[in-house]
Amino acid sequence: MQFRGQILKMTSFNDQPIQYYLNLSGDLIHMNELFGKELTIKHSGFQCVNCNLDKAVYRMGFCKSCFFESPFASDTIIRPELSTAHLGIGERDLNIEKEIQLQPHTVYLAYTGDVKVGVTRNTQIPTRWIDQGATFALPIARTENRYEAGMIEVALKDHLPDKTNWKKMLQDDLEGEIDLADFQKKIKEYFPEDFQKFYSEGENLWRFDYPFDKPEKITSFTLDKKPEFTGKLTGIKGQYLGFDGGDFINIRSHEGYVIELNVKN
Repeated sequence: MQFRGQILKMTSFNDQPIQYYLNLSGDLIHMNELFGKELTIKHSGFQCVNCNLDKAVYRMGFCKSCFFESPFASDTIIRPELSTAHLGIGERDLNIEKEIQLQPHTVYLAYTGDVKVGVTRNTQIPTRWIDQGATFALPIARTENRYEAGMIEVALKDHLPDKTNWKKMLQDDLEGEIDLADFQKKIKEYFPEDFQKFYSEGENLWRFDYPFDKPEKITSFTLDKKPEFTGKLTGIKGQYLGFDGGDFINIRSHEGYVIELNVKN
């Protein structure tokens, strides 16, 4: 089988185990069906996720000019506390920023090898947690907009990390459960006073089952340094494809890359 197209982040469905689909220019390839098969990935070009031109990806799937111009790559995407749409102030495109920022958001704790804090739009639950490779996730605050969630996150990340350590996430082999509700109780005092009203208790704990076993070793590669790669697909966690020998590629970080994918039957 042979496929070709622009990489977009994998689509996932929360099942037991999670079902993954590689998105190549809108064509979805069911990756769970390819475990144990030899895949060859060959980088053949770029396609910016915004302007669709064959221009080198700068960050987040955007070429350099689009990254600094598109509202979908603005600072508030990375740092929600900078949101200003609730004040009627736009950064790049107020109408689009209102669509993104002026909707319910959730502040959460997730276990990805460490307990971390994060923010997501409610419409991205549970996709956001699956993309991060979280084993457990627990909502701890429900807000009306992105700014409110961002301000809570800023206060809490003085006490908890807000980034996923990808190596710890892939190496983790936690058995049993981790008490995120206990973490929530311990950090409640760090909620900003004006945002205590968004604190949410008694939320359901989410647990995720990945088609993945902890490898003996981990080596990441990119298509910039290794434009052609062949390996046997062994597992998937977060947005990482894992191959025999401990090789891993982060699909999310390759958005906008055009590839040829060959599956050896």
